Amino acid sequence: MLSKLSAPAPQLHRDAHGRLVLTLPDGSAHPGVLPVRAFPLAAPEEGLSLVGSDGHELLWLQRLDELPVDHRRLVEEELAAREFVPTITRITRVSSFSTPSTWEVETDRGPAQFVLKAEEDIRRLRGRTALLIASGAGVHYAIADSTALDRASRRLLERFL
Repeated sequence: MLSKLSAPAPQLHRDAHGRLVLTLPDGSAHPGVLPVRAFPLAAPEEGLSLVGSDGHELLWLQRLDELPVDHRRLVEEELAAREFVPTITRITRVSSFSTPSTWEVETDRGPAQFVLKAEEDIRRLRGRTALLIASGAGVHYAIADSTALDRASRRLLERFL
């Protein structure tokens, strides 16, 4: 009885320069690959593209967990280096209840201060409690669940929603 030969799976590793290298089943190696999430906020574990240095998609994954554990770790490391979205855990002060206003917050990455240019820069995600706040400098801050914030933080936030 003959068994079917399956094509080798794509392989990921880092080169000597620390760049992610994708080797496709045809044997072609693509250094400098970047992982890009299709839905980074709504479905971060679904829809991932590995894009070559020329900007063209080389490999599409329906789910991040399709990758072997060692490859997934490499992709997650690359994503963590590229994606910077601190999560707000507490709002300590807001300079004004009209915009623009300066916000002082505690995040999972330490204290931060940013300018909220307009109320429209606060967007609701996944229902009513997850929020994404765009600062005037272009940094995005997340609030995973606004109901989990302390009472004082919720009261400050409600003035802008």
